Amino acid sequence: MPAITAQKHQDGDFFVDFEEKVFEDVKAEPGQKALVTFHTVAFEGSIGFVNMLQATRLQRKGFETSILLYGPGVTLGVQRGFPKLGDEAFPGHLNFNRQLVKFMSEGGKVYACRFALQALYGHGEPALIEGIRPINPLDVLDLKLLHVRDNAVIIDTWTV
Repeated sequence: MPAITAQKHQDGDFFVDFEEKVFEDVKAEPGQKALVTFHTVAFEGSIGFVNMLQATRLQRKGFETSILLYGPGVTLGVQRGFPKLGDEAFPGHLNFNRQLVKFMSEGGKVYACRFALQALYGHGEPALIEGIRPINPLDVLDLKLLHVRDNAVIIDTWTV
């Protein structure tokens, strides 16, 4: 059997060149918009959190950025905690809540479909994180169409 001669990796080691940037750092032109939609269940995968980070990055690049929570996506926007609301039951338990609050504090807008909130998941509007705007289910398509009309960047987040 061949001998392993490489030294063990240590904390602080680099595995890849994280400083090289291949493409220009694109910034929004005045008035450009972005929409990130979420039709995904909280804690059912990483895509919900990853695209919240993308939405925050778009906002920081100067895009007027909105998040749309519809269908199971409304589960990303409800208050959580255990044993009390706001208590983090395990590390990362409040990632979605904290990221949405950070996004809104930096000027992003978050919308949640009232139909999904009540009819599908049994929550009322008071269950939403403060700052999330509940919308009529008929507004879900119109919000997307408005962004299409404005040539916005649109990222659709789905989990199957």
